[in-house]
Amino acid sequence: MCLITFAYKHHPEYNLILAGNRDEFYERPARKAQFWTDEGYPDILAGKDLKGGGTWLGVNKDGRWGALTNFRDPKIQKEDPPSRGELVLDYLRLDYSAMDYLQEITKKADEYNGFNLLLWDSKGFYHYSNQNKRVTNITEGIHGISNALLDTPWPKVTLAKRRLEEVVDREEIDKEQLFKLLKDETKASEDELPVTGIPRHLEKAVSSVFIKTENYGSRCSTILLIDKEGKIDFAERQFEPGTTIIDSEQHFNFQQ
Repeated sequence: MCLITFAYKHHPEYNLILAGNRDEFYERPARKAQFWTDEGYPDILAGKDLKGGGTWLGVNKDGRWGALTNFRDPKIQKEDPPSRGELVLDYLRLDYSAMDYLQEITKKADEYNGFNLLLWDSKGFYHYSNQNKRVTNITEGIHGISNALLDTPWPKVTLAKRRLEEVVDREEIDKEQLFKLLKDETKASEDELPVTGIPRHLEKAVSSVFIKTENYGSRCSTILLIDKEGKIDFAERQFEPGTTIIDSEQHFNFQQ
């Protein structure tokens, strides 16, 4: 994922309301969300990066879930690092609590290119990045994350959080409104652009919630809802490259 906004314990019915976009090169192969029965993990629901073998967001039927964003800084690129997608997958397939898993991850975090990791279990909700090397207990409220640390006020993060708050302030949660906020193509103004070390024209191109460039952009949108009774509602839309035209759509509902 490259943009995630979520409401944690901010609605009378839901403990979590999450909306996120995965941005990636169009040529990188990926599989739509499904249960990983063929891989021997029938309790894992996630999309699959067919090049690296991992995932960007996934849920286990036991209620644990994890999500990943890359941290953008060209100066810290490593030579032949492991795939960051394995960080989410390993959490979902191994029998670890979120905190125990994070303690293991900190031992090898420097092997990876920059990342943000969100992990959830029955005991808590956490953020960890190998850039600040800090485990954060996520507080109740509206949050957002892109390719910098949690709640860094990039324009698209601020916009997505504001739009999410408008959705969750209603009694009934409308998933179409969540998908709509993820389709916003508004780009940041020149004076609001973050400085991450990439050329300014690229910074501008990727400054919107939904990204469309010639060879890179928003590949899929995901909605994840967890109500106070532990019911999980997962929806994903994949898009034709460089467009907001829906290529496929999947919906899953189950009780943890």
